[in-house]
Amino acid sequence: MSHISNNTHKNTTLKVDTFTCAGCGLTVSTFAAAGARRNHCPSCLHSRHVSDHVEGGPSQCHGRMTPIAIAVLRTADWMLIHRCVRCDELTSHPVCADDNQLMLMRMAVRPLAQPPFPLEALGSL
Repeated sequence: MSHISNNTHKNTTLKVDTFTCAGCGLTVSTFAAAGARRNHCPSCLHSRHVSDHVEGGPSQCHGRMTPIAIAVLRTADWMLIHRCVRCDELTSHPVCADDNQLMLMRMAVRPLAQPPFPLEALGSL
């Protein structure tokens, strides 16, 4: 009978970082499909206010960050704009490849579908 020393086996534990979505309650991996860090839910796009983007470092707010808009950079990369429901701070984070495409498109076309002026005004131009 052979003995195998415990020193020859390393304990390999796979660590998966997750968070619970503040909007829909989904358990979400902190890594997107492409391996990039994720800070928002891929389903409902909500986030949690954990970083202070004005002063840097962690935020004490921990309010729910609601997705309010899409911004397109000069590089054609899309950014998701969030507003904190508790302190009104605005943040931007890259859109991930596995984010809910229907939700993203709804936000992107909202300014065209609901302009801040009556569409009839365009006829008089």
